[in-house]
Amino acid sequence: MPTDLDFPARLSLLEDRSAAFREALAAAPSLDVQVPTCPEWTLHDLAQHLGQGQRFWSAIVAAGASETPPPRPTEAAPTDREALTAWFAESTEQLLTALREAGPEAPCWGWWELAQSPRNTTGAVRRRLNETAVHAYDAQLAAGLAAELPREVALDSAEEFLLTCCSTTVPWPHTPAVLAFQATDGPTWQLTLSANGAHATRTPTTSSPTTSTPDATIRGTAAELLAVFYGRTPIEALHLEGAAELFHQLYDWDPEA
Repeated sequence: MPTDLDFPARLSLLEDRSAAFREALAAAPSLDVQVPTCPEWTLHDLAQHLGQGQRFWSAIVAAGASETPPPRPTEAAPTDREALTAWFAESTEQLLTALREAGPEAPCWGWWELAQSPRNTTGAVRRRLNETAVHAYDAQLAAGLAAELPREVALDSAEEFLLTCCSTTVPWPHTPAVLAFQATDGPTWQLTLSANGAHATRTPTTSSPTTSTPDATIRGTAAELLAVFYGRTPIEALHLEGAAELFHQLYDWDPEA
């Protein structure tokens, strides 16, 4: 599937979204404030989760090709705001350094073995950019800041989510279907669900014999689609056409169960 951002651009955006997260840490009234979109977490919990994730993935990238991941970090994040911000910045820099040294398309472990995303540094940087962007948005809400996902990040992350978290070779347990995810500020993606699994494609801008008529369509900006993917927004909050229950079946489906 074609992509619009190259490896250096994603590194730059990962750094930018990390900076946005740090700005939220600095602006929040307290590190104990609850995160509205992750109600089981405080802002400190969210920073620890994301920072440990950056350190974990820096070790994954540094390890190169592997069938198993390295141990997850267990170091607790500092509770002092200034120290936490510095720790989080260091966590991101560790990841960025590992990615720069490895370069694009270097093999590394990825949990998405059955998905379409590549198990390499290109797949890793897209996954980390996606997660960092969503959690920067979460942190901004917790801090009372205007939360907005940059369009280019939202578009890249919406596509990455479909490729990594939705595609699989595990057979779809329901009636075969085609779902369309239409970004009003970008392309439309289709997810074909069948006995062969789930396969995501970006549809061409002009009519093509390979484009299927969708059984259901969900429409919104890329940022709005991403909010639905992560459960931040209900499915019904966006414009739906066709058999809307198919989106609920997809949301409830756990291929690994």
